[in-house]
Amino acid sequence: MKNLNYSIPEEKVQGVIGNIAKDAELELGEQGKKSNFRVLENSAPHLIDVDPESGLLYTKQRIDRETLCRQNSKCQLSMEVFANDKEICMIKVEIQDINDNAPSFPSDQIDIDISENAAPGTRFPLAAAYDPDTKENGLKTYQITRDDYSIFSLDVKSRGDGTKFPELVVQRSLDREERSHHTLVITATDGGEYPKSGTMQINVKVTDSNDNSPVFEQPSYVVEIPENSPPGTVLIDLNATDPDEGINGQVTYSFSDYVADRIKELLSIDPRTGVIKIQGKIDFEENPIIEIDVQAKDQGPNPIPGHCKVTVKVLDRNDNWPSIGFVAVRQGAVSEAATPGTVIALVRVTDKDSGRNGQLQCRILGNVPFKLEENYDNFYTVVTDRPLDREVKDEYNITIVAKDNGNPPLNSTKSFSVKILDENDNPPRFTKMVYLLQVPENNIPGEYLGSVLAHDPDLGQNGTVSYSLLPSNVSEESITTYVNIKPTDGAIYALRSFNYEQTKYFDFKVQAKDSGNPHLESNTTVRVSVLDVNDNIPVIVLPLLQNDTAEIHVPRNVGVGHIITTVRAVDNDFGESGRLTYEISDGNEEHLFEIDSVTGEVRTAQPMWEEVTPTVELIIKVTDHGKPSLSAMAKLIVKAYSGPLPEGEPRINAEHHNWDMSLPLIVTLSIISIMLLAAMITIAVKCKRENKEIRTYNCRIAEYTHPQLGKSKKKKINKNDIMLVQSEVEERDTMNVMNVVSSPSLATSPMYFDYQTRLPLSSPRSEVMYLKPTANNLSVPQGHVGCHTSFTGPVTNTTDTPVNRMSIIQVGETTSILLPSFLHPALSH
Repeated sequence: MKNLNYSIPEEKVQGVIGNIAKDAELELGEQGKKSNFRVLENSAPHLIDVDPESGLLYTKQRIDRETLCRQNSKCQLSMEVFANDKEICMIKVEIQDINDNAPSFPSDQIDIDISENAAPGTRFPLAAAYDPDTKENGLKTYQITRDDYSIFSLDVKSRGDGTKFPELVVQRSLDREERSHHTLVITATDGGEYPKSGTMQINVKVTDSNDNSPVFEQPSYVVEIPENSPPGTVLIDLNATDPDEGINGQVTYSFSDYVADRIKELLSIDPRTGVIKIQGKIDFEENPIIEIDVQAKDQGPNPIPGHCKVTVKVLDRNDNWPSIGFVAVRQGAVSEAATPGTVIALVRVTDKDSGRNGQLQCRILGNVPFKLEENYDNFYTVVTDRPLDREVKDEYNITIVAKDNGNPPLNSTKSFSVKILDENDNPPRFTKMVYLLQVPENNIPGEYLGSVLAHDPDLGQNGTVSYSLLPSNVSEESITTYVNIKPTDGAIYALRSFNYEQTKYFDFKVQAKDSGNPHLESNTTVRVSVLDVNDNIPVIVLPLLQNDTAEIHVPRNVGVGHIITTVRAVDNDFGESGRLTYEISDGNEEHLFEIDSVTGEVRTAQPMWEEVTPTVELIIKVTDHGKPSLSAMAKLIVKAYSGPLPEGEPRINAEHHNWDMSLPLIVTLSIISIMLLAAMITIAVKCKRENKEIRTYNCRIAEYTHPQLGKSKKKKINKNDIMLVQSEVEERDTMNVMNVVSSPSLATSPMYFDYQTRLPLSSPRSEVMYLKPTANNLSVPQGHVGCHTSFTGPVTNTTDTPVNRMSIIQVGETTSILLPSFLHPALSH
């Protein structure tokens, strides 16, 4: 807010008063935007104005101070200008008085009758001269310019409002017979640099005597009365006495001829009683002080009136309501990013009452983020009190309350609304910190998994949310190969079929970003859990099956409860889908055997089962508990025998029936694999040294010592002790099988097994090497057979279904497991 004060003399013709932009040192407008000056309030729009572009303050016509401000000592024009939509200029133009008016009397001449008996010192109030100029240029003094005999003089007195008026004073005794008429000239002079004056002629007529004139009890009276007193209220009861008798002592009261007509409209006087009453509206703001000249005159001839002055002080009452005016209100909405102290409006509050009745207290009603700051001269600024938040409230109704200090107090209210403009100050917020989604395995690619949702309370583009996946990997693969998200609504879709056995769950992050400038964002975590589905059939690994069949040889007379074998199956599913139950589904009509549903142990149920039938074909069914359940079946051919165990048949030892048969097998395979790997490396090095041109070498049989043949030391394996023989089985032409046998100590034919892998090495499922017995009718050829298969790679074959073989040689009580030279890497597991 800028304050500018200008001063110009009255009677100024059209012309420039000042340059607001220059005098107020205003900031220039934005580049490319013209300056603008908007008049908010103008007390005299017909006299002064402002150029809206240049900011020049100028007069529009001749200004006459006396017409504009009358007798007010200070004559100002006020204007409020809003410059460049930034600053308010409070402009005051003082109109300086010049001595352009001469004092003047109400009339050019007056007649006064004075009794010849008027004593020296008798006073006669005269009409005051009027000079519209003020201060030094106003009325200054009176004087008599024609008084040949010095019979009269003038006494100049002042009223409460500063008005000067003359009183004619009788200086010497009058004699009607000597001179009956006197002509006086009174001159009123102002105090200008070049004084101006006005005159009035007084015609004094000396009348015959009426010895006594009425006399008031006091020469002056002071009366106080509240404003707005009702008509008829008695102001004062005046009393004047005249000692004469008869009509010479009858007194009548009246206002002096010089009392203004406006006063006569407000007050009345009873001519007989002298009671002054109110007959109009007494307003303190219009006439705080009223001065009345009252005269009392008897009814006799040549009366000499008596005079007194009544001063009426009007007491202010709290009868004016405070007035609230909006000088300027911010155009458009207010940004919610506006800092505290941002100006919203300029308000002016006034009260015509005076004193405490005109003292104001202003405030903003309610708990709103705005406050009033008092500037000066009853101006207040509405500013923001704290940060705004459109999401909490997008529009405020600001009500200003102005209350005075009167008793009782009066208050006024005035309201205006402020809309809050949205800013991008809220990032999207997800409804959850972590989203848990579930999908059954073997789902269809493109299947809907679920949605994430983020809310942004901002409006328009500031509240428009888009979703995206943050870069991440699952098992060294980009998350974008697993799932996709729809940017508009956060719907998540699968891009592949999931396998529970490979991936049980995976996490990724989703980003929600609004479209504001600059945009705001937030993240959430999504966990997709793959639900296990019963999609793996149980696989029977024990006993070793060939064409889903295994022969079990059981000694006779073993009694009830003898474990003839243990059926063991694996299921790659988890939970109930991987829990297996064993049962004999067929071939046990005589109830000769029973199987443990949990462990798979097959026991004899009859003491002499072989007498019922020496060969029993049992159908074993392994079922998981998934929904729907899956099952596998195997045929066990149980044969009774007496005597030693058939060649190549593993011995079922009752003492070890409580062992887990899979554990020793796995341990044995692991140890042999390590030993064979070391042997292969050693042999490969030796073969390479002996024959650099050929990357193969001859193999011989590793000889193992039979424990029953004596406790001799193990032979050291050398090249001459090892040979490779070709297996003699069915379809030998289509199989590439190398069997290792010990030629010096081999007592029985080896038993052959096929080995093959069910799953690729990359599969996370458990890799299991399944062994199947092959025909054991093997004739060991004589002589050495050369091995031309490289150890650096697998044996290749031109057949479509190559089968690799492994030999197990049983000599006496010792069983030796002989692996092929091209061991599959899966055995390392």
